[in-house]
Amino acid sequence: MGLGWALHIHILAAISWIGGSIFMFALGVSMRDKKAQKAVYPHIGPIFGYFEVVALMFLLATGSYMITDYGLIELLFTDYHSPVIDALRTKLWIVLVLLIVTVIHFVIALKTNNTERTHLQNLISRGSSMLIFFLNLFVLHYAMVIRDIL
Repeated sequence: MGLGWALHIHILAAISWIGGSIFMFALGVSMRDKKAQKAVYPHIGPIFGYFEVVALMFLLATGSYMITDYGLIELLFTDYHSPVIDALRTKLWIVLVLLIVTVIHFVIALKTNNTERTHLQNLISRGSSMLIFFLNLFVLHYAMVIRDIL
């Protein structure tokens, strides 16, 4: 049947995930007015968050499917080295960190929506948001590296 459908869904989900991350990062950087932030984020945040969770689930599902269908899953857990496998390993490690940071960010966002955040919650939320943004760029880089090799 081929992997065309999985790759297309994976790319569409990546556009949604990374594009959304860039949008929220730009929104956070550009909105300096605390009143405006308090008015906007409680409305946009939950919609964006659930949309991003769906995109992330599609990314994980299609990525896992393609890795398995291409027979790469076995190679990832061996000492085998090639440019594709090494780039894929690096990408997957970054994705793992990205998942952990996303869960932390999402928990804080859900817990504090429509409430005043503590200084620590605010620091972790903003820091994790920025880290998600930059990790996304690294994941995208390794996706392009793999594509260039193939």
